[in-house]
Amino acid sequence: MTIPGLVRGLALSLVVLATVSAADISGTWKAEFTAPGGQTVENTFVFEVDGDTLTGTVSSEMAGESPIEEGTIDGDEISFAATRSIRGNEMRSHYEGKVDGDKIDLTVTVQGGDRSFDMTATREGTQA
Repeated sequence: MTIPGLVRGLALSLVVLATVSAADISGTWKAEFTAPGGQTVENTFVFEVDGDTLTGTVSSEMAGESPIEEGTIDGDEISFAATRSIRGNEMRSHYEGKVDGDKIDLTVTVQGGDRSFDMTATREGTQA
C-alpha cells in the first residue's frame, strides 16, 4: 500500500469512528407527558456521558429527583432506569430512547411491564 493510500484509509477509518460514537447528550433535557389522571407532568433529565455510560438524574414535581441507574449509550440509542417515589409508592421505570439532534424519543415502561408510554425530550434552550 502506498503512503497516499494509507492516509486515505486512515481518514476513512476516522470518519467511520466519528459516526458510530455516542451522541453528545450531556446537559439538561425536558419532556412532558399526560399522567393517567389527566394532568400534564414535566420531567427534567440531567444527563452526563462518560464513554458508553450514562448517569445523571430524572426529576419532576410529582416524584422529586431520582438518580439514573444502569444507563448506557450506544451511538444514538440510550437506555436507563430510575426508581421514583410517587405518593409514597416506589416505582421503577425503564427508559429506552433514540437521539435525534436536540430531541430524544423515549419509551417508558413502568415496573411490571404492564404500562408504557412515549414522550419526547428536548434539550433545554431549544425548540422541539
